[in-house]
Amino acid sequence: MISRILFSLLLLAGTRSVAQKSNSSGLAIINSQADYEKSVSDNPDKQLVELKKIIPGIKLDIKYATKDNFARQAVYTQARAFARLPVAQSLKAVQAELKRKGLGLKIFDGYRPYSVTVKFFAIASDKNFVANPKDGSRHNRGCAVDLTLIDLKTGRELPMPTPYDSFAAAASPSYNNLPANVIRNRNLLISVMESNGFKVLDNEWWHFDFKGWKNFELMDLAFDKL
Repeated sequence: MISRILFSLLLLAGTRSVAQKSNSSGLAIINSQADYEKSVSDNPDKQLVELKKIIPGIKLDIKYATKDNFARQAVYTQARAFARLPVAQSLKAVQAELKRKGLGLKIFDGYRPYSVTVKFFAIASDKNFVANPKDGSRHNRGCAVDLTLIDLKTGRELPMPTPYDSFAAAASPSYNNLPANVIRNRNLLISVMESNGFKVLDNEWWHFDFKGWKNFELMDLAFDKL
């Protein structure tokens, strides 16, 4: 009996060794490279992969590496986009499907370190458009992407209801007081994303959560540590 108890305790300790450090909100967050690498070793699907390296032709416009965003400041030091491996594979399928229509994806944001979510919540005037740090974000799990459609011939974005990061009512996917071509473009984006394992956020047409996000931990590692 004692040996069984000891074995159980050792197993529990081994599980916790991957782990996450609790923050002031009581959330478990992976914030060391060693713990992240251990999690990937245990489950390769937890790897955060760079989207440009595995999705042919994908375009980036990483707004948070510039001042062209709601915060009016650069919060990333590198203009890069990452996502968990299954998320990236699903985006690759989306890109291939769109290519047959002469279209492609432009990525505004992917994985977002938890510390950036804390900063955004403090800055945002409308808290409905930013994740609450007490819960964390799907972006912090590497399971959310912000994106739009582009015409592959011209490289231009298709007309959408609002610019990225808009706090306007028209940012909602259910808002329909819009030109017909804009509604078609938005609905096409939502349709192709949702048929490949994503779900649009109810107040941001550009934000899509991977449906398996609950299987991935919150992360707080900078891009240059990945």
